[in-house]
Amino acid sequence: MAELTKADIIAVLKQCYDPEIPVDLWNLGLIYNIAYDNQSAEPVDVDITMSLTTPGCGMADQMAQDIKQKVEALNGVNLTNVKVTFDPAWKPEMMTDEAKEKLGFYPTPAPLENTESPEWE
Repeated sequence: MAELTKADIIAVLKQCYDPEIPVDLWNLGLIYNIAYDNQSAEPVDVDITMSLTTPGCGMADQMAQDIKQKVEALNGVNLTNVKVTFDPAWKPEMMTDEAKEKLGFYPTPAPLENTESPEWE
């Protein structure tokens, strides 16, 4: 059995989405911690601590179940526990550059001024 790596778990988390935002949970910065004991030859339990973009988000259980189902499908994983926390509170600055760009958090460059007169003038 191949050893489970954090990169394996992150790859799965990049397949889990907030149903209201078209960006995965990892790139949104909602995953605060991934813990597991990779010293065992037996399948391991994985503990994931995550947050939500807003405390009132009604999709918390759905996102936690999606994470649980997908991580437990990994070879070497026995059980996945997902804990939702709001400490610290999530902020847009926690997103990766990829997520910020996808959601339009980066300003688009101003178009170059056309020094020629438009034909319609």
